[in-house]
Amino acid sequence: MKNIYSTLLIFLVSITAFGQRSEIRKADKLFAQRAYIDAASTYEGVSEKDQEVLQNLGDAYFYTNQMQNAAGVYSTLFERHEETVAPEYEFRYAHSLRATNKNDEADKYFASYYGKDVDMQEFEESIVDSSNLYIYEPQMVAADNAASSDFGISYFGEDKIAFASTRNTARPIYPWNKKPALDLYTGDISEEGEISNVVLFSDAINTDEHESSAVVSEDGTVMYFDRTNEKRFKTEEGLRVANIRIYRAELVDEQWTNIEALPFTSEEFSTEHPALSPDGSTLYFASDMPGGQGGFDLYKVSVNDDGTYGTPENLGAGINTEHREQFPFVSEDNVLYFASDGHMGFGNLDVYKSEGDFTEAENLGSSINSAYDDFAFIIKEGEKKGFLTSNRGGNDNLYSFTKTKYVKKTRQIDIPHENKIYFEFDKSEVTAEYQEVLDKVIDILKDSKATNIRIASHADARGSDEYNLKLSQRRADATKEYLVGNGISSENITTKGYGESQPVNDCTEAKGCTEEEYAKNRRSVITFTTMEVVED
Repeated sequence: MKNIYSTLLIFLVSITAFGQRSEIRKADKLFAQRAYIDAASTYEGVSEKDQEVLQNLGDAYFYTNQMQNAAGVYSTLFERHEETVAPEYEFRYAHSLRATNKNDEADKYFASYYGKDVDMQEFEESIVDSSNLYIYEPQMVAADNAASSDFGISYFGEDKIAFASTRNTARPIYPWNKKPALDLYTGDISEEGEISNVVLFSDAINTDEHESSAVVSEDGTVMYFDRTNEKRFKTEEGLRVANIRIYRAELVDEQWTNIEALPFTSEEFSTEHPALSPDGSTLYFASDMPGGQGGFDLYKVSVNDDGTYGTPENLGAGINTEHREQFPFVSEDNVLYFASDGHMGFGNLDVYKSEGDFTEAENLGSSINSAYDDFAFIIKEGEKKGFLTSNRGGNDNLYSFTKTKYVKKTRQIDIPHENKIYFEFDKSEVTAEYQEVLDKVIDILKDSKATNIRIASHADARGSDEYNLKLSQRRADATKEYLVGNGISSENITTKGYGESQPVNDCTEAKGCTEEEYAKNRRSVITFTTMEVVED
């Protein structure tokens, strides 16, 4: 009887293992086809997830903007297999942590990936401290089809725009996100940034493949746009992928015709997101063609008067990184705006600008960039208005914005105890005495409409450096918790514990000072910023 049970158990285990292998093979095939939503669902059904399953499942969530799920899977991946995980998973895990507001943890993985210190708080403060600070006020553009993804907006004449959308349900379903293939549309744009009279481009432009990123010449007779190749290209890894090419079309008798792929494009790599210089003499675009910095780089190419083109020129290491640089736009002031996830930013794709010789990229700041993808930025500099695309709401959506120049005023709060609150030895709770102090702080913050409230907390020298660093962070968090619990928005508050590294006196050793002297170092210091509009 014992042998029968043993044989039955082995049989059942074998069936289970066979079923697991079958599910993994099915999920792997979907993943290779970039059908990420279906792949994720199938991988989730695998009970014993090995390293490869966790990597692919995390990526499937990451590529479909399910950052909470991605962060959870990557966390398990690093807990179980940290020694053997490739660096690119650190990069994606860090971005998913950024998107879930776990900046300290994200900094740790970014630091490991880049091999240098990364501090999100210091980065944001460096932008706020800029003397050339602009605040952008984005608002989602109302869509008549909220379930669709709309992106890649461009100016299309004086009072029109063009954009790409998944709203055409007659198109084939794209396995990546299970939405229809992208088509190009035009619409009227109002002074308030509202879009109306949305019209689909003709079938000469739109096909069953993706079309997006249209840009038109100043005289309105030439249009560039990108289209996914119908023919698939086989990569070195054996995957069959559809690359993207930039096309040119001419407006003849009110019809777009003479549609041709640009001569420097190829079926073996992608060229995408065309943008024209103000005088139309230079075309900017993104590409993963051989010889770049890595990922997608930005290029420029001369548009000659005779209809020919020069040789594409990489914009160089000041702009391009080993990751993605995409969605270029050149304003009437010859400022290059673009999206990147390779430069230091607030999360995934951020919007940057560069002027002159393109040796430096400047992040536009947290008023326009979120912890998600922000891209396809366009602006009329003279009007201080523009548009961008962001998936911060789940889908790719269009946002309008206004731009205002501000000057920063940093203040310390004039309250008793020299704007500090103090803590008992080895404690992080805010005592009743200092709750009364914080109540006065709260009144000041509300009256001044404070932004960028900063809480810096400290410890005395008794205890190890590591312990005191954690203790001071708990004190900062406790101070923040009290402010938030009494009506101050958590989004405006940043905290940092400095341990024993910044004493206010000479008590730098665990012995030799009085209790009163040590107590002066057990503190939280609160500063805040107010922003004043200035004429640009």
